[in-house]
Amino acid sequence: MRAIKLKKPGGLDKLEMANVDAIEPKAGEIRIRNHASSLNFHDYVVAIGLLPVDDGRIPMSDGAGIVEAVGAGVTEFQPGDRVMSCFFPHWADGRADNLVKMSDVPGDMIDGFASELVTMPSSAFTCMPDGYSFEQAATLPCAAATAWRALMVEARVKPGDTVLVQGSGGVSVFALQFAKAAGCHVIATSSSQAKLERLGELGADQFINYREVERWGDKVLEITGGKGADVIVEVGGSGTLPQSVRAVAMGGHISMIGVLTGVQGDVPTAELFQKNAVISGITVGSRANQEDMVSAINATGILPVIDRSFALEDLAEAFRLQESQQHFGKICLTV
Repeated sequence: MRAIKLKKPGGLDKLEMANVDAIEPKAGEIRIRNHASSLNFHDYVVAIGLLPVDDGRIPMSDGAGIVEAVGAGVTEFQPGDRVMSCFFPHWADGRADNLVKMSDVPGDMIDGFASELVTMPSSAFTCMPDGYSFEQAATLPCAAATAWRALMVEARVKPGDTVLVQGSGGVSVFALQFAKAAGCHVIATSSSQAKLERLGELGADQFINYREVERWGDKVLEITGGKGADVIVEVGGSGTLPQSVRAVAMGGHISMIGVLTGVQGDVPTAELFQKNAVISGITVGSRANQEDMVSAINATGILPVIDRSFALEDLAEAFRLQESQQHFGKICLTV
């Protein structure tokens, strides 16, 4: 089978096509013919060598395809089933309370989905949403599951809540779609007027161009009549967290997801505790979270926003588009 391997020390010029042997499924495992993957920031930092992995690692955490073979004892899936991966193969349910649950991330700790065939434990997969293409399903395991857990599991949004989303990457767009489906009021931020307009087409109610409004936390307070946002989906990190603390409502919730602006920095702690607000760290979610998300997608008909799809051999080019930050929504890989 064909697969992309990443040579040490990493870098987009170190992604090389290779022929590798397919692995027969053992007891408890399934083999899928993988049809699609999608790009996440996690995949990018692996590819450029910022997150070191073993030499020859097959990257990409997300995948969707058809079950081709099942090992002994597997009863949940059978050949022909359409499935998608889970970001954490061993996190079945409950809290993220031990390292075992967070182990064996595909494309990082083990080989991932830049490959035509993938063999993993059956617990590393769920069914795809009804009617989804493989590319659509492959956008969900990291980005959508992260947005789902941030809003529905940790913040427990309810109709009428005000949710703030940052930018137009995969997590933020899914958060906007889930929040609107839950009956929330959504404020969207971006540095691009064109992207803000597209976020409006997806249902965002109000917009802030943070290039024009540097202290956008005050703008959120103005928009909400001084109340602030009940939930903030924080993808920026240290560069945006102070404004998120400013923007959050009394007793509100900041779901800390990304570090796009840096991994450390000042936190306005006095304002945070005066507001009795909560910051929760979010690293994707459990298999049970993903199954709940699929049920919600089936009920609401939400469709992912895909900017562009690339062939497997063009993975480096796909990462360059991601690097440019010119995309809107998800970038896919067609295998």
